[in-house]
Amino acid sequence: MRLAVTGASGRMGGEVLAAAADRAESVVLAVSSDPEAVDPVTVDVDTAVVHDADLADALAAHEVDVLVDFTAPAALADYAAACVDAGVALVTGTTGLTDDGRAALADAADSVPVLHAPNFSKGVAVLTQLVGDAAAALADYDVELVEAHHDGKTDAPSGTALSLLDAVDEARGESPRVHGREGEAPRSEEEVGVHAVRAGDVTGMHEVWLAGGREELRLTHRAESRRVFAEGALDAAAWLAGRDAGQYEFEAVLEVDA
Repeated sequence: MRLAVTGASGRMGGEVLAAAADRAESVVLAVSSDPEAVDPVTVDVDTAVVHDADLADALAAHEVDVLVDFTAPAALADYAAACVDAGVALVTGTTGLTDDGRAALADAADSVPVLHAPNFSKGVAVLTQLVGDAAAALADYDVELVEAHHDGKTDAPSGTALSLLDAVDEARGESPRVHGREGEAPRSEEEVGVHAVRAGDVTGMHEVWLAGGREELRLTHRAESRRVFAEGALDAAAWLAGRDAGQYEFEAVLEVDA
């Protein structure tokens, strides 16, 4: 498997490069909007480092099988188009997508295999399933969600939080989401409270509360390192390489029921 990694000078891009090196995966292309900022320690001597504006040509020239992307929504449409031009599969964990971003992925999936996930943790995949099961079984319990990430994360709630909220909606029907509370704000029976914390270098925490009159259930996931997301993305890339065009889910990689 010949890999390309975008955002190679960023936190997650660097983590993917490090994880690939530990697994002896072949990263032939490291892509960045600032190639000079890519830490040479993170790339193999044979890895080409290129500007993202040159991505389409570089993907073809280096015979890339899968592009792994953790960058920003504004860049993703261009990266997806480059993958289509070069016939390269796309794995992306970029969150905060707009409708246009989701449409760009759907369009790309007509030509190449695409796998987008807001979280590449195996634990979160299982948590999402458990939240849906719990919300259905405890249908009259109040639901609140708290999530925390580092102070540099720009989108809120997180993509993972939105997936967990979707799991609640699928179990119960769509509920109004109340983001934080201030002043006089009585809780309605149907609402789901959503609370986003941004502080320090928190890798990621998601906790779903289900509270009845005399008990509460809390389902919690904490990521101790970004490496867990990088390794999950590499697992997804290995699974996706060579598949037919289409949109795929991370649960399929893990053989977890969606």
